[in-house]
Amino acid sequence: MKEPRKYSIEGIVASVFFIALIGVVLIQVFGRTPLFRGPVWTEETARWLWVWMAFIGIAEVERQDSQLKMAFLAELLPETGRRILYTLIDLVYLGIVGHLIWIAYKTVLRTWNNVTVTLPTTDAVLYASGLVAAILILHRILRRILGRRDVSVKREPSL
Repeated sequence: MKEPRKYSIEGIVASVFFIALIGVVLIQVFGRTPLFRGPVWTEETARWLWVWMAFIGIAEVERQDSQLKMAFLAELLPETGRRILYTLIDLVYLGIVGHLIWIAYKTVLRTWNNVTVTLPTTDAVLYASGLVAAILILHRILRRILGRRDVSVKREPSL
């Protein structure tokens, strides 16, 4: 499988959320000193930025195929067996992520009218982070499965 690009939309967005999180936390820290009184919205905003950053970061890890693996048994298999095993695992993962997308979608709809405490939006924006991340992860799993198939097709001798 070819090496993933160095930068992606997932990584860039997660990094922007991280930088914004640092800024909001600094406002919170300095707002607790005699310098100035910190705004109330920083507590909730920091939490939301953290959640969005973490979920989009998970999608970036999936893009790089860098999640934790215990591959010592898979490494004993020949390459074809290993490709089949990893494809089966990805297909199960695909089903789980598809179910998570459904749950996240229902959660966004259920919280659509829940007003947040300090932000001018609804709780659905927070829960949309899981939906967006799951869709990005689904996309990356599909690309990985199709990439494995393309490799196997290219290696087959032509008749």
